Formats: sequence, C-alpha cells, structure tokens
Amino acid sequence: MSTTLSVITESPSTLDADAIVVGYHSGGDAPEPASGAHDVDAAFSGGLASTLSLLGAGGAPEEVHTIASLGAVAAPVVVAVGLGPAPSDGPVDPDVLSRSSGAALRTLATRPEGAGRVALALPAENAQQAGAVALGARLGLYTFDRYRTGDQALRKAERSAALSLVSSATGSEAAAERAVVLAEAVNYSRDLVNTAPADLVPEDFASAAQAIAQESELQIEVLDEQALTEGGYGGLTGVGQGSANPPRLVRLAHSHPEADKTIAFVGKGITFDSGGLSLKPSGSMDWMKSDMAGAASVLAAMRAIATLGLKVNAVGYLAVAENMPSGSASRPSDVLNMYGGKTVEVLNTDAEGRLVMADALVRAQEDGPDLVVDIATLTGAQLVALGTRVFAVMGNDDEARDSIVAAAGAEGEASWAMPLPGELRAGLDSSVADIANVSGERWGGMLSAGVFLQEFIDEGVSWAHLDIAGPSFNHGGPHGHTPKGGTGAGTRTLVRIAEEYARK
Repeated sequence: MSTTLSVITESPSTLDADAIVVGYHSGGDAPEPASGAHDVDAAFSGGLASTLSLLGAGGAPEEVHTIASLGAVAAPVVVAVGLGPAPSDGPVDPDVLSRSSGAALRTLATRPEGAGRVALALPAENAQQAGAVALGARLGLYTFDRYRTGDQALRKAERSAALSLVSSATGSEAAAERAVVLAEAVNYSRDLVNTAPADLVPEDFASAAQAIAQESELQIEVLDEQALTEGGYGGLTGVGQGSANPPRLVRLAHSHPEADKTIAFVGKGITFDSGGLSLKPSGSMDWMKSDMAGAASVLAAMRAIATLGLKVNAVGYLAVAENMPSGSASRPSDVLNMYGGKTVEVLNTDAEGRLVMADALVRAQEDGPDLVVDIATLTGAQLVALGTRVFAVMGNDDEARDSIVAAAGAEGEASWAMPLPGELRAGLDSSVADIANVSGERWGGMLSAGVFLQEFIDEGVSWAHLDIAGPSFNHGGPHGHTPKGGTGAGTRTLVRIAEEYARK
C-alpha cells in the first residue's frame, strides 16, 4: 500500500475527501465533540453528537462509529472515534490520540476500496498532538500481505491512502514528518517479524540489513560462520551449530561529524527458536518466528536514525542465529567459550538468546559507547511478570534505566523498571564453567536472565536491558494502532533514546 501524508489548515467539513475522522469525548447524556470536530458536528442537523448517541456511542477510547454524511459535509463518510473524557487541565494525551487515530484508520482500511483520501480532524492543537495523530494513522493502516494470493491480494496491492492532517499548530509539519519516519520503521520491523522463518534465515536477515544499509547510507559489517568461529564468538556458533542455516553477526553504524555521544544497540535475532535439544512444546513454538523481534527493532531504529540524520554516533548489532535440534546441536552440559573469554555451561538449550546476546554485548563495548541498550524477546517469565503489553527495563545504571522508561512513555510504549538483585547471581554458578546459562532457582527468571547478561558488561559501562517477549507479538485481536502479529515493540523507544543523546 502506498501512503502519503500532508498537513492542511482548511475546515474539514468542506474538504474533498473520501472520509473525515473526528474525535468525541465521553460526556453526560451524549458524546461531546473534541477539538477539530466542531465544524463537522455543526454541519449535521441536530449535531453529529445526537446521531452518535442514537447509535449507542459513549466516546470511550478507540470506540469507532462510521456514519454516512448524506451531504452534510463534502466527504461521504464521517468516522467518529472515542477519546475518553475531556481532560480538565490540558490537551488530550498524545498516546490516546495515536491509538484512537490508529483504530479509526484500521476501520477504514477494511473497506473493499481501502482507506482512500482521509482527512484527520482529530485534536492537533500542538506539534506533539499532530505527530501523535499522524503516527497512529500510519500505523493503523498497516497490513502484511506477502503471502496473500488471488483477487484479494491484487485489490490490496492496488490500494493507496492519502492522509490530510488538519492542524495549524506551529511545528506540526515537522512532527508529522518525524511520525512518518517512525511509522515506516515500526512497520518494517513488523514485516520482518511476520515473515515466515523459512524466508528469513540468518543469511536472509543479514541480506535485509545490507539492503537497509545501502538505502540509508549506514556502514555495515557482516561476520559469517567462518569469521564467527575464527573470532571466538562461542555463543553465536554454539546456538547456531544445530541448524543448516549458520549464524551471522551484523554491525551497522550511523556516524555524524558533529556527534559527541555514541550509543550502541544490541538486538536478539533468533530467526526461529525450536528450543534446540531442550525442545519446546508445540503450543509454544508456533510463534517463535518472532524471536528475532529485538534485532528487527534495532535494524528498523537504525534506519530511522539515519533518515532523521540525528547528531549522534549510533551502532546497531544484530545477533542472528537459528536454534534447531539436530545431531550437531549443542547439548545440555556443553561448555561454550564466549567472545571476550568467559565460559558458559549450557544447562538448557532453550535459553539461547542470552548466549548470542552475550557475544554481541562484549563486541558492542569495543565501540566505546556512552550507553549500551540491548533489546530481546528473552524470557517467558517477562509475560508472567508484566503481561503482553508492558516490556521490562533493567540495567546497571538506575538513572539510565529510568530515562529509558521515560523515553518509552513519551513514545507511547508501556514499560516498567525492574531490578537486578545481586543475590540471583549465585543461582547461575556452574561447577565446571564461569557461569551457567540458567539458574537452578525456579523464581525470577526474567531478572535472572538480566543478571546473566550483566556478567558480560564491563565495569563503568552504562547498560540497559529491554525484555520485550510479550509486547513484541500480538496473539489477540488488533487494538488501537497495533495489529495482530508483529508489533514493532521497542523501535520508537530506541529512536527516542538516540534523539535524546543527540541533544546532549
């Protein structure tokens, strides 16, 4: 689908469009028009709010009602989306706007003709709101049609959307442009996660990174299986040795001549996780194509950072492997010699992500970054602790950890700061190696995995770990601007971190 977005100032009631999106707040007897909706509301005899009330609309967030205008306004269709109660002390929250905008555009995208020309007349009284509306709309239009066939696929391929954001706020155009870059990055990450694992083996992932590097003028280095073996990357080679598709380590770099800060992102890229010889049950395996979501988010974020031209040196590492059972696979009780010299006893081959991440974390520190951030679908324990919509943030630097939680919140991505209790380290003791890859303790699996990664961080290096196991893949129905399947979780947070370091 091709999509364009422009910022305009005309009254939405007179716009030549296929649909107008307006917002409504939950009120007393009837929903109340939000900022941007008053002209459209007044164009309807008796007010659009009264019609919405008859339809049972209450104005709850993301509630969508589609109404034929019957000539009341120039556009034939009006889409009214709920924004919740009107705030009493300020503008509508940007996250509410982006999710509601996404819900409205998802509704329009399901029409046989697609969304078409859409005027967005949601509250956009400042640049932040304008960016939120644009972001939500673009994310809400996302579809993954690679494997669709027949007339349905043809119709979808021929669809286009032209979005017009109604706003006169200073900075709204720049905010909308940034939103488009972010949305394209998130949607690219979603595409990677949704791709069938047979079509995205480690070599394919590295090729995708090479294409992005060429398109975005990023520096790139790819280490293949021979280079990884010769370089002593025991985590990557150990995890990947059971697969016919050998591992890769990809390094991408964005450099700015005026940059004073360097940040390093490390993403887990297990293109399919069977569990290895510690085989997963079938019910836990069918969505393991998403076990590379961390690396997808890093690649997508690096693309956005380059497009935005941020004044920061950013390095992205993709630790890519396929974890499969075979006669050559790593065995429980094998000892791996990791990059940097540490040895790890593998007690569970299904705890493979931390092994490839450890190699990449050690390598990333060689770039001398001011901050290292890793992002991974690391533990099922993350879902137990925080559910499917909130990712965990851990680290050895409380200030950096808390700033990342704040950055995620500013981008509308839910996260929660978690500790790394020192007493959990004893559970990772090995009788034969420097450390074991899993703890003998049953509890605190998410935190224990973070403690394992911390062992590979040098003293004095600021580091944070994002466990996105739950939020990276949506098993349920779509909501807001989030589709079923790959979500692109963490991508916007990484870009926001880069933006903040670019301003330091």
